Amino acid sequence: MSESLKESLTDRFGRTVDYLRISVTDRCDLRCVYCMSENMTFLPREQLLTLEEIIQIGRCFTELGVSKIRITGGEPLHRRNILSVFEAFGQLDGLNDLTITTNGTQLHRFAKPLADAGVTRVNISLDTLDANRFKALTRNGDIDKVLNGIDAAQKVGFKRIKINAVVLKNRNHDEVCALVEHAIKRGIDISFIEEMPLGVIGDHDREECYYSSDDIRRDLEKTFDLIPTTETTGGPSRYYRIANEQSRVGFISPHSHNFCDTCNRVRLTAEGRLLLCLGQEHSVDLRTVVRAHPGDDDTLKQAIREAMEIKPLGHDFDLSAKPVIFRHMNHTGG
Repeated sequence: MSESLKESLTDRFGRTVDYLRISVTDRCDLRCVYCMSENMTFLPREQLLTLEEIIQIGRCFTELGVSKIRITGGEPLHRRNILSVFEAFGQLDGLNDLTITTNGTQLHRFAKPLADAGVTRVNISLDTLDANRFKALTRNGDIDKVLNGIDAAQKVGFKRIKINAVVLKNRNHDEVCALVEHAIKRGIDISFIEEMPLGVIGDHDREECYYSSDDIRRDLEKTFDLIPTTETTGGPSRYYRIANEQSRVGFISPHSHNFCDTCNRVRLTAEGRLLLCLGQEHSVDLRTVVRAHPGDDDTLKQAIREAMEIKPLGHDFDLSAKPVIFRHMNHTGG
């Protein structure tokens, strides 16, 4: 299909939706304190979308104009036979960007197969460079596995590699400069993320631990010359260039700099709910659609089109309130 004839998805506020994030599992080998509670109850496997259903939904979205798909979790590489999804998506016409967000612990095994499948960019979660802090923040993690995973990803030569760091006051906020230095030495990007109030976590008070993007930027500017840029990867990061370096620093700021007015994203949860907003519960059950109409792309596409009519204007995140969104980040997808 030619670009001029290709359909596009537009919500009721005139925003074009061209970016789909797909959570392929809620399970993970880490237990990050901002993502889930220590003793999580995971979805029964029969409630998850099958790999074939994920492929069908992703393909239909690309035929409706989506040009970027990000595979997330939980930890997506924890899902058995997940490479088949990347391989299928890597063959889709019109998909310009196939990305994975991973904790990196299994990248030493998967980096080359992912690149061979057509993955263009890799985002790796890394909130600290201190092994003891890493174990505390992840509750059980080994930082060397992640660092080795980054090494493997760099050897493969993805188009871009980026570190994602969630910053918590008095937990890791004093490491933001060190994390940027680490990114510069590797020649990769880094984004700092304000914690999002999803689910009951029990580890810390989110309001007390909040450290804004403005605070982080002020800390960084004591050491680095940050140059504003209009560059984008299609997501919510607002990027700065570092003078005389190839690395970029991004800020994802759902609280301090709400980015809802330009939202071009929807999320598919592991159990098949199409979430129209990260911070709201507006959703459509696509699992029911695909199972009630097996192999029927037309019915699925119509459900996707109609879902655009309930995409809200924005979220209502409030760090001072008890969570009104009870699903955890691992259920939602990063």
